Amino acid sequence: MQISMKCSIAVHCLIFIHEAKGTAKVTSNLLAKSTGCNPVIIRNIISSLKKAGIITVPRGTGGAELCADPSQITLYQIYTALEPDGLASLIGIHPCQDRPCPVAQNIRKVLQTPYNKIEDSIKETMESITLQSMIDEFDHIVNPLD
Repeated sequence: MQISMKCSIAVHCLIFIHEAKGTAKVTSNLLAKSTGCNPVIIRNIISSLKKAGIITVPRGTGGAELCADPSQITLYQIYTALEPDGLASLIGIHPCQDRPCPVAQNIRKVLQTPYNKIEDSIKETMESITLQSMIDEFDHIVNPLD
Protein backbone atom coordinates (compact mmCIF):
# COMPACT_ATOMS: atom_id res chain seq x y z
CA MET A 1 0.00 0.00 0.00
CA GLN A 2 1.46 3.33 -1.00
CA ILE A 3 0.15 6.77 -1.76
CA SER A 4 2.01 8.08 -4.79
CA MET A 5 4.71 10.68 -4.36
CA LYS A 6 2.59 13.15 -6.34
CA CYS A 7 0.66 13.86 -3.13
CA SER A 8 3.77 14.79 -1.13
CA ILE A 9 5.04 16.89 -4.03
CA ALA A 10 1.67 18.67 -4.17
CA VAL A 11 1.73 19.37 -0.42
CA HIS A 12 5.30 20.67 -0.80
CA CYS A 13 4.13 22.98 -3.60
CA LEU A 14 1.09 24.19 -1.64
CA ILE A 15 3.14 25.00 1.46
CA PHE A 16 5.67 26.78 -0.76
CA ILE A 17 2.87 28.78 -2.43
CA HIS A 18 1.51 29.75 0.99
CA GLU A 19 4.91 30.72 2.37
CA ALA A 20 5.86 32.74 -0.75
CA LYS A 21 2.65 34.78 -0.80
CA GLY A 22 3.51 38.44 -1.20
CA THR A 23 7.25 37.80 -1.52
CA ALA A 24 7.73 35.82 -4.73
CA LYS A 25 5.87 34.90 -7.88
CA VAL A 26 5.52 31.12 -7.66
CA THR A 27 6.17 29.47 -11.02
CA SER A 28 6.57 25.84 -12.03
CA ASN A 29 10.31 26.41 -12.48
CA LEU A 30 10.62 27.79 -8.96
CA LEU A 31 8.62 24.86 -7.59
CA ALA A 32 10.74 22.43 -9.60
CA LYS A 33 13.88 23.86 -7.99
CA SER A 34 12.35 23.59 -4.53
CA THR A 35 11.05 20.03 -4.97
CA GLY A 36 13.86 18.67 -7.13
CA CYS A 37 11.28 17.47 -9.65
CA ASN A 38 11.15 17.96 -13.39
CA PRO A 39 9.15 21.11 -14.29
CA VAL A 40 6.81 18.97 -16.45
CA ILE A 41 5.82 16.93 -13.39
CA ILE A 42 5.24 20.14 -11.45
CA ARG A 43 3.11 21.58 -14.26
CA ASN A 44 0.98 18.41 -14.28
CA ILE A 45 0.50 18.59 -10.52
CA ILE A 46 -0.28 22.32 -10.69
CA SER A 47 -2.78 21.64 -13.48
CA SER A 48 -4.55 18.99 -11.36
CA LEU A 49 -4.66 21.29 -8.32
CA LYS A 50 -6.01 24.10 -10.49
CA LYS A 51 -8.74 21.87 -12.00
CA ALA A 52 -9.74 20.86 -8.46
CA GLY A 53 -10.10 24.52 -7.48
CA ILE A 54 -7.34 24.36 -4.88
CA ILE A 55 -5.10 26.93 -6.57
CA THR A 56 -5.35 29.57 -9.25
CA VAL A 57 -2.67 30.47 -11.76
CA PRO A 58 -3.09 33.59 -13.89
CA ARG A 59 -2.63 32.74 -17.56
CA GLY A 60 0.59 34.01 -19.05
CA THR A 61 2.06 35.70 -16.00
CA GLY A 62 2.07 32.69 -13.68
CA GLY A 63 2.21 33.15 -9.95
CA ALA A 64 0.19 30.36 -8.31
CA GLU A 65 -2.02 31.24 -5.34
CA LEU A 66 -4.29 29.27 -3.04
CA CYS A 67 -8.01 29.56 -3.83
CA ALA A 68 -9.14 28.97 -0.27
CA ASP A 69 -7.94 29.40 3.26
CA PRO A 70 -5.51 26.57 4.10
CA SER A 71 -7.81 25.49 6.93
CA GLN A 72 -10.45 24.68 4.30
CA ILE A 73 -8.18 22.50 2.13
CA THR A 74 -7.87 18.89 3.25
CA LEU A 75 -5.23 16.29 2.48
CA TYR A 76 -8.02 14.21 0.95
CA GLN A 77 -8.89 17.03 -1.49
CA ILE A 78 -5.25 17.32 -2.48
CA TYR A 79 -4.88 13.56 -2.91
CA THR A 80 -8.05 13.13 -4.96
CA ALA A 81 -7.10 16.07 -7.18
CA LEU A 82 -4.05 14.05 -8.21
CA GLU A 83 -5.40 10.51 -7.92
CA PRO A 84 -9.18 10.62 -8.51
CA ASP A 85 -9.52 6.83 -8.21
CA GLY A 86 -6.51 6.39 -5.99
CA LEU A 87 -8.22 5.41 -2.78
CA ALA A 88 -10.35 2.76 -4.46
CA SER A 89 -7.23 1.22 -5.98
CA LEU A 90 -5.04 1.58 -2.90
CA ILE A 91 -5.58 -2.05 -1.97
CA GLY A 92 -5.70 -4.47 -4.86
CA ILE A 93 -7.17 -7.94 -5.15
CA HIS A 94 -5.43 -10.39 -7.40
CA PRO A 95 -7.47 -11.62 -10.38
CA CYS A 96 -8.38 -15.23 -9.75
CA GLN A 97 -12.18 -15.43 -9.80
CA ASP A 98 -12.19 -17.60 -12.95
CA ARG A 99 -10.22 -20.38 -11.27
CA PRO A 100 -12.04 -23.59 -10.28
CA CYS A 101 -11.38 -22.99 -6.59
CA PRO A 102 -14.20 -21.84 -4.26
CA VAL A 103 -11.81 -19.52 -2.40
CA ALA A 104 -10.62 -17.95 -5.67
CA GLN A 105 -14.21 -17.53 -6.85
CA ASN A 106 -15.27 -15.72 -3.68
CA ILE A 107 -12.22 -13.87 -2.39
CA ARG A 108 -13.43 -10.53 -3.84
CA LYS A 109 -16.69 -10.81 -1.89
CA VAL A 110 -14.81 -11.80 1.27
CA LEU A 111 -12.44 -8.83 1.06
CA GLN A 112 -14.95 -6.22 -0.12
CA THR A 113 -16.25 -5.23 3.34
CA PRO A 114 -12.90 -5.11 5.17
CA TYR A 115 -11.23 -3.26 2.31
CA ASN A 116 -14.09 -0.74 2.18
CA LYS A 117 -13.65 -0.17 5.94
CA ILE A 118 -9.95 0.47 5.42
CA GLU A 119 -10.65 2.91 2.56
CA ASP A 120 -13.27 4.72 4.65
CA SER A 121 -10.84 5.00 7.56
CA ILE A 122 -8.09 6.39 5.34
CA LYS A 123 -10.51 8.89 3.76
CA GLU A 124 -11.76 10.02 7.18
CA THR A 125 -8.21 10.50 8.43
CA MET A 126 -7.15 12.40 5.30
CA GLU A 127 -10.22 14.64 5.56
CA SER A 128 -9.24 15.53 9.14
CA ILE A 129 -5.81 16.78 8.08
CA THR A 130 -5.81 20.28 6.64
CA LEU A 131 -3.22 22.17 4.68
CA GLN A 132 -3.20 24.60 7.62
CA SER A 133 -2.22 21.84 10.05
CA MET A 134 0.66 20.89 7.75
CA ILE A 135 1.70 24.55 7.43
CA ASP A 136 1.59 24.82 11.23
CA GLU A 137 3.83 21.74 11.49
CA PHE A 138 6.21 23.25 8.94
CA ASP A 139 6.31 26.53 10.89
CA HIS A 140 6.95 24.64 14.13
CA ILE A 141 9.87 22.75 12.55
CA VAL A 142 11.37 25.86 10.96
CA ASN A 143 10.76 28.10 14.01
CA PRO A 144 10.69 25.74 17.02
CA LEU A 145 10.76 28.53 19.61
CA ASP A 146 7.64 30.32 18.33
